[in-house]
Amino acid sequence: MKAVCWYGKNDVRVETVPDPKLLRPRDAILRVTRTAICGSDLHLYNGYIPTMRKGDILGHEFMGEVLEVGKENGLRKGDRAVIPFAIGCGGCYYCRHDQWSLCDNSNPNAWMAEKIYGSSGAGLFGYSHMLGGYAGGQAQYVRVPFADAGALKVPEELSDEQVLFLSDILPTGYMAAENCNIQPGDVVVVWGCGPVGQFAVKSAYLLGAGRVIAIDRIEERLQMAERHCGAEVLNFEEHEDVVETLKEWTGGRGPDACIDAVGMEAHGAGIEGLYDRAKQAMRLETDRPSALRQAIQACRKGGTVSIPGVYGGFIDKVNFGAAFAKGLTLKMGQTHVQKYMRPLLERIQAGDIDPTFVITHRMRLEDAPQAYETFRNKEENCVKVVLEV
Repeated sequence: MKAVCWYGKNDVRVETVPDPKLLRPRDAILRVTRTAICGSDLHLYNGYIPTMRKGDILGHEFMGEVLEVGKENGLRKGDRAVIPFAIGCGGCYYCRHDQWSLCDNSNPNAWMAEKIYGSSGAGLFGYSHMLGGYAGGQAQYVRVPFADAGALKVPEELSDEQVLFLSDILPTGYMAAENCNIQPGDVVVVWGCGPVGQFAVKSAYLLGAGRVIAIDRIEERLQMAERHCGAEVLNFEEHEDVVETLKEWTGGRGPDACIDAVGMEAHGAGIEGLYDRAKQAMRLETDRPSALRQAIQACRKGGTVSIPGVYGGFIDKVNFGAAFAKGLTLKMGQTHVQKYMRPLLERIQAGDIDPTFVITHRMRLEDAPQAYETFRNKEENCVKVVLEV
């Protein structure tokens, strides 16, 4: 089969690799029909995630048609299904408590994550050997472990593109907003207008926010957040002090909740941005936390900072004293996708949200190397790439 394989920093190739096979009774083999490139994939592409090996198959946002199933499986050949990016067994303490991304049983390389983080979460598709070493879904076929616990069958009346993002970014944006404990009329600020940020804005309004302010430096993304999501927008390169601007826009109190939808590769402005890039280049800091710094500083007393943006390791110069002094609640982590897939599917069916608005580029699987470059460089107004397989 053809698959998108990682060979190093800024080097992905479409290669011919062996077809996957059933290994466990709860496995399924999926013929992929649509897959997407996620902002998290760029962390791999840019070389920031450890324990990658040459030839690893990428991709954790995908859906398709079931071709084969193991003996212990609720799926049937021919079923059309969306697959969550985090693999959950369905039976451990965390899965039973709807904390699927913390599954105890799906990462065969848990010892790697334990050395870095103290414990291991779930295995992820196409996202390093530290997180399971699973082949990803940017391929013609993929093996889905624990498919009976994770795969969501989708109705025929919905297109692939309408349901594809249930695999990751739509639940991620929704959980980010839900973590904010939004009360009617609250002011919510979202840093980052990539796909997750767009869905976080949409979700904040669905959950009752009165105002949502979206921050970015890319004008097309700000326009998307304004036009499709109803956000007020702020270009951080046009404001000398984002925190002060947000205080002015909220009557001096600050926003009720702040969402960092950027994470480890934030583009800080001025001296702060140069500081982070220099320390990261010297391996003295693994992540660039400028968005997180601003979110903590801007949030009102007693407010909430929600962090769906991926962080991989160590950050510097974060005013944790401000979080303590203001009594902030910080909520973060990989998304418990399985918890949200069916409720959000019902939202799509009801017409509350059409996730396809974030798609700016549709390309073939064989065009993946160019697609990664276009997405990484934000060329051609690129916000989201979907690959047809």
